[in-house]
Amino acid sequence: MITLAIDFGTSNSAVALPHGAGVYRVPLERGNDTLPTAVFFPEGSNRMRIGASAGEALISGEEGRYMRALKSVLGLPLLHEKRLIGGRRQTLADIIAAFLAELRVRSEAATGLTLRRALSGRPVHFHTADPEKDAQAEADLRACYLAAGFEAVEFLAEPEAAAIASHRSGPSGRVGLIVDIGGGTSDFSLFRAEGGRVEILASHGIRLGGTDFDQALSLAHVMPLLGLGGELRREMGDGRLPVPRAPFVDLASWAKIPFLYAPETRRLAADMARMAVEPERLERFRSVLEHETGHQIAFAVERGKIAANGQGPAGRILLDVVEMGLSAGLTQEDLGQALASHRTALGEAAAETMTLAGLTPAQVEDVVLVGGSSLMRFVGDEMRARFPGAAIRTENAFTAIVDGLAIAAGGSPATAAAR
Repeated sequence: MITLAIDFGTSNSAVALPHGAGVYRVPLERGNDTLPTAVFFPEGSNRMRIGASAGEALISGEEGRYMRALKSVLGLPLLHEKRLIGGRRQTLADIIAAFLAELRVRSEAATGLTLRRALSGRPVHFHTADPEKDAQAEADLRACYLAAGFEAVEFLAEPEAAAIASHRSGPSGRVGLIVDIGGGTSDFSLFRAEGGRVEILASHGIRLGGTDFDQALSLAHVMPLLGLGGELRREMGDGRLPVPRAPFVDLASWAKIPFLYAPETRRLAADMARMAVEPERLERFRSVLEHETGHQIAFAVERGKIAANGQGPAGRILLDVVEMGLSAGLTQEDLGQALASHRTALGEAAAETMTLAGLTPAQVEDVVLVGGSSLMRFVGDEMRARFPGAAIRTENAFTAIVDGLAIAAGGSPATAAAR
């Protein structure tokens, strides 16, 4: 039975098959090797759209429910809570299963094959320092694959898959470190490539990724424009109260945005606007909930982050969807300040991987950056500081994991030590 390799990511997904001595990446959407891990349910219809077409429906203003970062709820009770989505009551597990089923169906249509066995990537840890949640998350993902029509599924740690793929383009006999920064997790695998084989020396991971970067930037630069950090007058008596932080944290979190559009949250926003010392800011927050524009804000933050990470000195988060002309400046210095704690956490996780392997930073000859969020400048800067003698490589950042999974699915000898 042919095994389909699936990189089901927090932000993007990809599918591939072993093909001769190489890999065939299935073009899932408009000829592209990857597609956004996103879904959209049009109002009054249960016909789910996925990928870029889901985002286009949202941006065009079509009525419906948009959802992203579904992988981040694996292992949590939220995954199994039934809600009215797409005209019927269903769980997020149902939606993940439907997404995976669509990947299978598209792969079968593109190849003419019947695909019922999967090799799926998984983070080293879905949840940091919580073995029970970690085991539950894998069990949840396995159940979703089975519900999607697969008869069997195996898992391989994503950075280990990337190591299998990356050794093909790197010199033999060198010690390398995979730094895989995804949308929801960051994973590290220290490996040695020798004689066409990959030996995994140690792996480590933390629950931190690109969606956390977006959240930090949103809380620092966008949410204050909507009232975060402000004050409320008391209903009775003197004194003031701080504006509650929790709803703004949810609005800055990709996975939680859809669940803010509830009557009780809208009532809270209206009450806060009425009692606010600066009512115009909290009126913006109330309007965001009323018009359900939270995801458009998240996209704006993401675009601003990418712009500020580029060659220019600054980016800008454009918030016309909230109020015409509203925006927040975002410089490279702003990025550094907002993401300083995340940079430290990534560096410490890389150091912990070295400790687990019993090696020193001087022994690492290659650092391979994998995942879209690994291309943030501060990630490379941190790894250069930690491993000054290593070459920093970024080739195939978006497809290294699925390529390695496909090689492993084909039973290549290069996978023996890793598996």
